[in-house]
Amino acid sequence: MMNWATAALLTASTLGSPAMPLPGADEILAVPPELEAQLQEQVIGKSESKEERLRLLIDFVLEKPGLALEYDNDMTRTVAETFRSRKANCLSFTLLFAVLARKAGLKTHVQEYEQVLVWYMQDGLVFNSSHVNARVEAGTLRRTVDVGRNVLISRYRPRLISDQRALAFFYNNRGVELMAAGDLAAARRYMDAALAITPQDPSPWSNIGVLSLRLNDQRAAEHAYSAALKLDPNHGAALANIVTLYQRTGERKKAAKYMRLLHKVQFADPFHQFMLARDYEQRGELTMAAAYYRRAIRLHDSEPAFYLGLARIYSALGDLKRARRSLAQADILKDENTRRAFQAKREERQRRAGSVARQTW
Repeated sequence: MMNWATAALLTASTLGSPAMPLPGADEILAVPPELEAQLQEQVIGKSESKEERLRLLIDFVLEKPGLALEYDNDMTRTVAETFRSRKANCLSFTLLFAVLARKAGLKTHVQEYEQVLVWYMQDGLVFNSSHVNARVEAGTLRRTVDVGRNVLISRYRPRLISDQRALAFFYNNRGVELMAAGDLAAARRYMDAALAITPQDPSPWSNIGVLSLRLNDQRAAEHAYSAALKLDPNHGAALANIVTLYQRTGERKKAAKYMRLLHKVQFADPFHQFMLARDYEQRGELTMAAAYYRRAIRLHDSEPAFYLGLARIYSALGDLKRARRSLAQADILKDENTRRAFQAKREERQRRAGSVARQTW
């Protein structure tokens, strides 16, 4: 979906397939002739207005009889692969949308959410990630376009990033996907490509460390994790990974040192506290769950999901007064988010109306 960072759960892997050339930027972003023809027919040829082209493009990409892309997190695809499969994770969707929007004459940027609430385990790896989507300027309109239909829980505001960084995400994601599939040689080539573009990003370094550990090269893994932590001493995946390494090698003092740092980072991370709360809730340990929900709220008090979780716990404990209070706060925050979204749309309409009025006058 995003820029993957991984934490190792040690499983056996193989070196994988013979070397295949990595796709360059031109190949990753290439628009197939059939897609370009459809864009011309269904978007560009229908209107000269940038605002109308944006509306048409969103419909073309997300709805039938256009591409009707579906969210799929299994693979990071090139623009052509996304077109053929009609499936995309957030990065593949954003690359395709940005390329098409620019062809339609719309100023478009990729924007990144650096920390979102996405953790899951697959093929012996624990994944976490950032998230990307497209930010489009179309005349007086400013619109964020995202393949994710669910509410995105993000700790920080998005920031615009360069196309080069987005391409580094592509290589990094492909590398992690290949590592999960056991093709370690190909995975390393993709990770090296990501690192060559963004050498100051700790995530590729951490991922290379996971890969090295899967190849039983503990010295290379230590070097990679240390490089990641030099760039970002609070990088959660790198801290978790280096703890795993030192526990594996029996270096207890080093493991304990980094475990303390990891606990410090996790203690200040509202998403980690939320995940702990969910875990305790699922195990029926409601008092512990309530404590972690409250901790998440103290760290980040504008997320409705945290209050909803706390309301469930209070209700289960029979404390209906606190349950109603937490639920009311969740509703207030959801209403506020809706209000802000509505206000942004209203301001866009007003700017557009003002522009039309000035042109008419």
